[in-house]
Amino acid sequence: MNECTAVNKEVTITAMYFRNRRELRSYPKRMEYNGSTVNFLESGLQYLIKRGQKMIQIFDMTDGSDTYRLKFDEEQFNWTLVNITRNV
Repeated sequence: MNECTAVNKEVTITAMYFRNRRELRSYPKRMEYNGSTVNFLESGLQYLIKRGQKMIQIFDMTDGSDTYRLKFDEEQFNWTLVNITRNV
């Protein structure tokens, strides 16, 4: 059973990686959260959400044990850790 914990706090993404040569897409690679560094595997999912003129990107990233849902707001140019799902 998986435990999902809501966080909804702003975080700092300190590294990105890129994939897909035709349509270059960026993904978070490393995050600073609560004084710790989380390194993500290069196997994330990206969702694009458009509300009117506003574009928000949602990323589901894993460090190999837990899954982190991140939100990038292109208008505010900030990252939010939405939740953490602990794989038990």
